Amino acid sequence: MESAQITTTTVGPMGNNCYLVSAGGDALLIDAADDAQRLLAVAADADVQITDVLTTHRHHDHVQALAEVLAATGARHHASAQDAPEIPATVDRTWGHDPDSDTPEIFTTSSPALNALGMQLILLRGHTAGGLGVILPRPDGPDDLFSGDSLFPGGVGKTETTEDFTSLLTDVSRRCFSLPDTARVHPGHGDSTTIGTERPHLEEWRARGW
Repeated sequence: MESAQITTTTVGPMGNNCYLVSAGGDALLIDAADDAQRLLAVAADADVQITDVLTTHRHHDHVQALAEVLAATGARHHASAQDAPEIPATVDRTWGHDPDSDTPEIFTTSSPALNALGMQLILLRGHTAGGLGVILPRPDGPDDLFSGDSLFPGGVGKTETTEDFTSLLTDVSRRCFSLPDTARVHPGHGDSTTIGTERPHLEEWRARGW
């Protein structure tokens, strides 16, 4: 199996984390949030080609560099079926068509090297209609979860209604916390955490309602 490398870049006034997951000279960019030239330079410095871009959710601060990055790279663009209509760029492949399934989808990209990593996608509803989380399994170490704005250190992402909060906490509980405690969580903003660090607080989050 290919060995994956993760490169993290923080861009824009809201401190968005953008992640390059690379293998065999190809890279998946998770969220082309802002500052396209910086993102392209990071890929060039890492000597990788961005072959695929995944947008975790539709919010404006996560897509400001999207059109420019796609135009510069010709990358294949992935997003959820739920959020795709409101994303300001063509989505080449949509995911999450069975929203009630807790079984992760095998994430197929345009790169054989990236496909060899065995990445998976989970649908996380509530922050938006269809956020996507990306699971990168690690046979020789802790798994990685790129959670967008659905899971952070200390709680789930912002929601507007009680129903949305319940939906998000339910999806996060069933689809993120099925991972082992050692799994590392990389959110859309701020510091990373682990599943084990956050697991004891799930009922606390449910009780407080945010």
